[in-house]
Amino acid sequence: MKLKAIIVDDEDLARKNLTMLLEEYCENVEIIGDAGNVSDAKTLIESSKPDVVFLDIRMPSGSEGFDLLEQIENRDFLVIFVTAFKDYALRAFQANAIHYVLKPIDIEDLVDAVDRISSSKTTFADNPENFETYFESIKNLSSSMESEGYGNKVAISHTKGIKLIHIEDIIYLEASGNCTVLYFNDGTRYLDTRTLKIYEGILNPSIFYRIHKSHIINLEYLKEYLNEDGHFAVLKNGKLLSVARNRVSTFVRTLKGL
Repeated sequence: MKLKAIIVDDEDLARKNLTMLLEEYCENVEIIGDAGNVSDAKTLIESSKPDVVFLDIRMPSGSEGFDLLEQIENRDFLVIFVTAFKDYALRAFQANAIHYVLKPIDIEDLVDAVDRISSSKTTFADNPENFETYFESIKNLSSSMESEGYGNKVAISHTKGIKLIHIEDIIYLEASGNCTVLYFNDGTRYLDTRTLKIYEGILNPSIFYRIHKSHIINLEYLKEYLNEDGHFAVLKNGKLLSVARNRVSTFVRTLKGL
């Protein structure tokens, strides 16, 4: 079944370009309409019930796009944000597990975003209550972009939807192939499909330190550093993690600066 899609962008040429790319490279997408402003977009979304909205973000805070989403009462669709912003904005998108494509649009990125949305659609259809968490994650994205800093929550995608977690609850992270296992202060752990490298960019480096190719630790949970028979970080829960030899000197300097 095709994804019913709406494109929202204030530039007519941008809407036409995205429509052309979707029609040519994403056969599972059916464009059912487009809009050039918030008012028209709201009316169109409410009347046509799309599966996905391609939403442009013009301002660094993304206020126009986020305002549109806040105005819609029955939010039972997914969003692919289209943005020209990089750096902190991309970190915010990745932290909140929200789909996006960068302008100018790369075809492979567009196809990948559509494929991910297609996979998510089934999950949300089976568990519609997840839309509430999903749009809470988008609200958190808005706050992160407005502050241009690191947010206090991270969204993890899983087989039944999205889980929002507080960053301060993470004790450490461990690489597991192309995935990451997050360990929490209540003794639980969670597998996420994002790599440790992505998490290194998402998390605040003044709090989370990569001590090894396989581990990032929350310095708030560091108990001590040992350099006898190797180099180790000892966490408050008793976990002993190796510090890579090439990271020892910078790690020690970081600890002295705390």
